[in-house]
Amino acid sequence: MSTMNISLPDSLKAFVDAQVGERGFGTSSEYVRELIRRDQERMRLRALLLAGAESAPGEVVTPAYFDRLRVRAGGKNKAARVR
Repeated sequence: MSTMNISLPDSLKAFVDAQVGERGFGTSSEYVRELIRRDQERMRLRALLLAGAESAPGEVVTPAYFDRLRVRAGGKNKAARVR
């Protein structure tokens, strides 16, 4: 594992220290790692959304579409369908 040193103004350090205590992190490093992981996930989801927005239109979603989806997923009970 690599080490990275960061400088924070006192107000931000106090905020980080409070978050560590209130949210159950063992160290400020654990808190920062979690923030980075969340940012990575946010960026991944954003890329997926943008890719979807740029893709060609898909199949029209109808009740029959959901019936086929249920069959593929193994849930053949049509009574569960909400209309």
